[in-house]
Amino acid sequence: MNVMEIVRVSLASLTANKLRSLLTMLGIIIGVGAVIAIVAIGKGSTASIEKEIKSMGNNVIFVYSYAPDYSENGRNSYEANRMTLDDVQRIEKLDTVAGVAPKGASASAKVARGPQHYDIQVEGTLKRFDRVFGFKFAQGRNFTQYEMQHGMNVVILESEAAKRLFSGDKGNLIGQTIQINRIPYAVIGVLEKLEGFTTQNDQAYIPITTMKNRFGAKRIDTMVISAKTPELIDKASADIGESLRVQHNLKPSDARNFRIETQKEYLESAQGVNRIMTNLLQGVAAISLFIGGVGIMNIMIVSVTERTREIGIRKAIGAGRGHIMTQFLAEAVILSMLGGVIGILFGIGAAVLLEKFASLPIVISLPPILLSFLSAVGIGILFGVYPAYKASRLKPIDALSYE
Repeated sequence: MNVMEIVRVSLASLTANKLRSLLTMLGIIIGVGAVIAIVAIGKGSTASIEKEIKSMGNNVIFVYSYAPDYSENGRNSYEANRMTLDDVQRIEKLDTVAGVAPKGASASAKVARGPQHYDIQVEGTLKRFDRVFGFKFAQGRNFTQYEMQHGMNVVILESEAAKRLFSGDKGNLIGQTIQINRIPYAVIGVLEKLEGFTTQNDQAYIPITTMKNRFGAKRIDTMVISAKTPELIDKASADIGESLRVQHNLKPSDARNFRIETQKEYLESAQGVNRIMTNLLQGVAAISLFIGGVGIMNIMIVSVTERTREIGIRKAIGAGRGHIMTQFLAEAVILSMLGGVIGILFGIGAAVLLEKFASLPIVISLPPILLSFLSAVGIGILFGVYPAYKASRLKPIDALSYE
């Protein structure tokens, strides 16, 4: 039998039991589809994180509070060692620092404008936070020094927050009043929409002094800091570390209760976490693919049993063991190949739908598609060998007498 004849006979056999063939392919379809979708989302989120971090510039430094003591009192130690507003203000005055944006001085609040009201995350920040995060103003301006010093009730809205509060009004929103926890705030700025995986464009920013007065925020989890130039990033990191040591009364021999990362280190950390999550999910998908292979083997064994007389007739008219084995192995491989193709289409479709309806960034590339398809073919070969071998070992007399 030539290759085309083997394929024709295999397809005829598989289409004779369409439902069973489809159910057999289901595990392969789910496994391959899951791998394609997971890799697309993983690559998309990595690209989005890289884009967001790089959009801040190449002079960004991240500072985190943490407790070096992980004993039973570790949490209390963490609370005691968190950074404060004084730390932020001192760091902002360093010669090597262009701007500081504290994170953690935030709270969930009720925001309202007339009948429009919903929960929003309110972030207390400093006036140069736009430089640090690469924000641009669609309308209005940043905080003034006077507003920062006196804790004025002024607010800057992200694009989605403004859209929800003002029902999509594209007119000038500057000077409008909204209420945050029933206290009036004047809108002084609206930010342009940011494209990215880690932002919902749905926050409100107020002066950090206002945050302290209205919400009692005193401690900071994270600071995102912009050095004046990329060349000064190492000097700025050293200056920040020294400032925090002095503020926290730490000796040179004491363990730090803060961590400083440059943009490159932060990006590597984010990529590492994303890579671990993607690998874990791919592992789950691989298990589904393996189960699909077991399903193919089980169905092929059943098929061998059902077609025992057919095998006997073929052997009686001259078909050798190699022909029989090739025939059944081809059926297993074709099943897995069809499952792989359908799974690829399913995975791409699922990824596109997630991008559209869940706003998840995706990157669809050829290597994962080829690897998934080859894996499906490999599964078909691996789990098709035993049933094919079993079929080839049947004796013609026994096969013909099988009822």
